[in-house]
Amino acid sequence: MQPFDRIHVRFYGETGPQVILLHGGPGAPGDLAPLARHLGNNFRVLEPLQRLSDSIPLTVARHVADLYGVIHDTATDIPIRLTGHSWGAMLALTYAARYPADIDRVVLIGCGSFDKDSREAYQTCMAQRMNSEIKLRLNNINMQLAVEKDPQRRNESFAELAALCTRLQSFKPLSTGSEALVCDERGNNETWNDALYIQEQGIQPAEFARIQAAVTMIHGDKDPHPGPMIYKSLAPIIPTIQYHEIQRCGHMPWIEQEAREEFFKLLGEILS
Repeated sequence: MQPFDRIHVRFYGETGPQVILLHGGPGAPGDLAPLARHLGNNFRVLEPLQRLSDSIPLTVARHVADLYGVIHDTATDIPIRLTGHSWGAMLALTYAARYPADIDRVVLIGCGSFDKDSREAYQTCMAQRMNSEIKLRLNNINMQLAVEKDPQRRNESFAELAALCTRLQSFKPLSTGSEALVCDERGNNETWNDALYIQEQGIQPAEFARIQAAVTMIHGDKDPHPGPMIYKSLAPIIPTIQYHEIQRCGHMPWIEQEAREEFFKLLGEILS
């Protein structure tokens, strides 16, 4: 499989095993830069900047095709170590299922959900964390998105929404500032709608039974994405999957004051 055209890849580090980092969103290219810089001390890191929305609707299959191009045109160590955060973790599992020979191990950081119950648990937790001020801001943003036609202003509203979500998903963060180069609201909707369609059709998580790589989940205990529920949905399909929960940690462990050092140590051990 070949990508429609090349996507940009950023490189970090000059020595050690090769690792590919897949960012979340969907539609937040660049938001794993802080983690990539840290891993670059001990690994050769590739950070693909996932495709933004264009004239062709974004699908999971397009993102998989782009990743295939990155691995086969750019990576030197195949099978590769693949690490994804949030939506990126879901993409990592999808790629490992469709091209199992390409992947040596998969690390899932704050993995997204593959069933309705997990998504409802996430929404319930997020609602419980909102005060009246945040609820008002979220309502205003959603009202703006309901009527706004200009793509740039829609992206700006989506970026504000993403910042609020990061705040709610964190425990004691050093910073909630994102290094995402752009927030692609349309790309987020197109990709996520296709991901949900794949689940509704029963394709996922069933296809993950084809994964040959070792799979490890790293999940913060304060992450509103329900780690134990997500693990329980994957364990019967990926029998070798391992689950590590980090205490006092939110959705982005590398920004958490009390958890980042434990996270860095654990991730480094798994990738090494």
